[in-house]
Amino acid sequence: MIKEKLANIKSRKLSAKKNIENFLKLIKENNKINAFIYVNKDAVTQAEVVDKKIKQGKAGRLAGLAIAVKSNINVVDMPITCASKTLENYYGAFDSDVIKKIKQEDGIIIGMANMDEFASGISGESSYFGPTINPVCPERVPGGSSSGSAAAVAAGMCDIALGSDTGGSIRNPASNCGIVGVKPSYGRVSRYGLIDLSMSFDQIGPLCNDVFGCALMLEIISGKSDYDSISYDRPVEKYSDFKKINKIRIGLSSDFEKLCKDKRIYDLIKDCAEKLAEKTNSKIKKINLEYVDLAVQTYYPIVYVEFFSGTRKFDGRKYGRKIEDSCGEEVLRRIIGGKEISKAEYHGTYYRKALRVKDLIKKDFDNAFKDVDIIISPVTPNLPHKLGDKINPEEAYAFDALTIPANLAGICSGVVKAGKVDNVPVGLQIFAPAFKEKLLFDAMKVWEDLNI
Repeated sequence: MIKEKLANIKSRKLSAKKNIENFLKLIKENNKINAFIYVNKDAVTQAEVVDKKIKQGKAGRLAGLAIAVKSNINVVDMPITCASKTLENYYGAFDSDVIKKIKQEDGIIIGMANMDEFASGISGESSYFGPTINPVCPERVPGGSSSGSAAAVAAGMCDIALGSDTGGSIRNPASNCGIVGVKPSYGRVSRYGLIDLSMSFDQIGPLCNDVFGCALMLEIISGKSDYDSISYDRPVEKYSDFKKINKIRIGLSSDFEKLCKDKRIYDLIKDCAEKLAEKTNSKIKKINLEYVDLAVQTYYPIVYVEFFSGTRKFDGRKYGRKIEDSCGEEVLRRIIGGKEISKAEYHGTYYRKALRVKDLIKKDFDNAFKDVDIIISPVTPNLPHKLGDKINPEEAYAFDALTIPANLAGICSGVVKAGKVDNVPVGLQIFAPAFKEKLLFDAMKVWEDLNI
């Protein structure tokens, strides 16, 4: 557990150097999982510096912890490949805002994690550097696009990881790998230094084996940035000081139930909601989310257009290779789709209509949160498919049907382990209103304590 490890490091029962050496050994021994594209060769030296700061009583809140970073987040002098041949030889020229904050608190970047190419995927299989293996269920995919971040945490290769979530890319692999993952409210965390998939949705967030680790990391990386115009100047609460919640209103929606194809998953989640309600003296209330069944159809036209726009800089002149000549099938599909949708926008055919439905989905949640404090749902409609199985794009996109709504609404959402179906981890997803991360973490912590 992160809290206990931090205490051991600060009391010098465990040195930062030893902590990092232990992880480097595990990464080397478990290289078949393919969680990392790059391992920091200076990590031990950096840990020695942190040990000196600990001895002097000047160490930060992440002192000596090993942090894995998704390979679309800039870290100076480390390869920022987005798991693509396009950026195979590109190294970060600066630290993103989140990395600056981690380094200020003496966290040590252990390496750059594998991912779906340019965050375009739901399985972790589309990386140019090979698929990530699910360490909990090796025969099934770990989920994506933050596959390496989730696998590294689940396999014990780091203390905390950073991922990015456009439509479920943190929560999907957190569920599949049986760990904790959080998508912050839109604008809670600076995106400066993130090579984003879709500017309207992307948020950087933490993955960890426990709620405390995610809460602590989000405290540190949250806040207003002068370099990101959509980052909000909102107070950042101390998320890791958990409050015992009592008599809250828990929302369940039949609209989510309809989207969940494997009814065993929904039955498990409903049972979890009832246990959480009993533990907290709370009531479950049925809510209506009229437009969530349109989430996938709304999300992808926006993503296609924004991804197409964002990739125009990858023309082979300044950054790596020309993307159309070097990317994989799914990335090319999104580029071509975005190009065609953009051509149709003179008539407002797709993108603008999708933005209008996005507003309807946001209003759905705004209205629901007038009657309830949190909403509970499954993370995925089915169990993750088996590694190597071919699924068509329509099936792949539908896999995010239960996570995309949080991104469309701009609210926060977290995943904790609910249990297993067919011996495969299944996550419990909790939604909270925008900038109510404190409530989200308090609810997640109650469930974690109940489920240990």
